[in-house]
Amino acid sequence: MLLAADPTVADGLLLLSYPLHPPRKPEQLRTQHFPKLQRRALFVHGSRDGFGSLQELELALKLIPVETRLLPITGAGHDLGFGAKKNLAADLPQTILAAFKEFFD
Repeated sequence: MLLAADPTVADGLLLLSYPLHPPRKPEQLRTQHFPKLQRRALFVHGSRDGFGSLQELELALKLIPVETRLLPITGAGHDLGFGAKKNLAADLPQTILAAFKEFFD
């Protein structure tokens, strides 16, 4: 929200598990500031995130008037697999870094 109000704060956004809406409350979208964003944004989101499905997030990203990218993490919830007993996140930091470099370079 800060970047929507003041685009000089950062050159871009990296959002990990953006809480699109409260769990089981898809009518309470947190997207009011999306149309005001003026910087590119990379969203990293789990396919099992209760705060918004990948499909819901893809629709919401269309509200942002600048380039965005969605990096889906298959099988991960809101914790992106870091809290899971089966470690889905073993290679995730490297995956995010590679996507970040490719998107922002």
